[in-house]
Amino acid sequence: METLPHEKQIREYEETIQRLREQGSERGPCLLSPQEVVKLESKLEVLKHEVYGNLSPVERLAISRHPSRPRALYYIEKICTNFVELHGDRLFGDDPAIVGGFAQIGGQKFIVIGQEKGHDTQTRLHRNFGSAHPEGFRKALRLMQMAEKFSLPVVTLIDTQGAFPGLSAEERGQSWAIAMNLREMARLRTPIISVVLGEAGSGGALALAVADRVGMLEHGYYSVISPEGCASILWKDASQKAKAVEQLKLNSEYMMEFEVIEEVIAEPLGGAHHNPAIAALNVQEFIVSSWSRLKSLSIDELLNARYQKFRKLGACSE
Repeated sequence: METLPHEKQIREYEETIQRLREQGSERGPCLLSPQEVVKLESKLEVLKHEVYGNLSPVERLAISRHPSRPRALYYIEKICTNFVELHGDRLFGDDPAIVGGFAQIGGQKFIVIGQEKGHDTQTRLHRNFGSAHPEGFRKALRLMQMAEKFSLPVVTLIDTQGAFPGLSAEERGQSWAIAMNLREMARLRTPIISVVLGEAGSGGALALAVADRVGMLEHGYYSVISPEGCASILWKDASQKAKAVEQLKLNSEYMMEFEVIEEVIAEPLGGAHHNPAIAALNVQEFIVSSWSRLKSLSIDELLNARYQKFRKLGACSE
């Protein structure tokens, strides 16, 4: 697993403990007594809590982008049963950056839609690093309209730096596809639950996040633009991303403060990649509890609450 800069001291400590144990097994009894080993492990736990309890915003950004961070397909595999994937937008083609279909979570049937980045070089290229083309957003909308038709709630799993900005996407109507999703999700007559798994950038994220309840993993981020993009525009230097992260206030606690999301979903110590199974359980718990809150609302109550939620976002001063 890739070691992030802030984890260097922790990794060195872990390697030292492991090396002492291996030397002991090669030469006979361990060089350290069991009590000394326990003491070292206790110090390691203290160090982990000190490091992970005082992360800077840019260090948390690195966690949200960690190559081993669990992706949408992992969560679908772990929390969904009877998942049946559906393909295509019925207009142009199928976009592998968006996966979706029928599934059950906690015994309840859902339409589940996720942005998938891939987990190695081959799958990342195949999935276009989670940056969807217009047909991906149209596929997501088609599935959401299917959910409305069959009175199924929708779950969306968000993890993208943004929609694909290339010429081919623009030629096929990227902005129009995103705008259509925003409009149609605002009036979709079925409950929508969204979870930010890692990155949630710009319209590419919002096109799947006009939801009744939005949860966000602790170290994820939600922003109108990527930190590098912001730094390039404001300071003409993408390397100023640390300053941009501070100014954008894109971390989960700020999203709660601004009422953009309804819940911060806890991650294992150090990030979801350290214990993906626990992260998946926490995401499942959020989805199930959100459905319990929403299922008692009438459609008119649901739509009115959704409208009011997005209507009151933002602040201005004179």
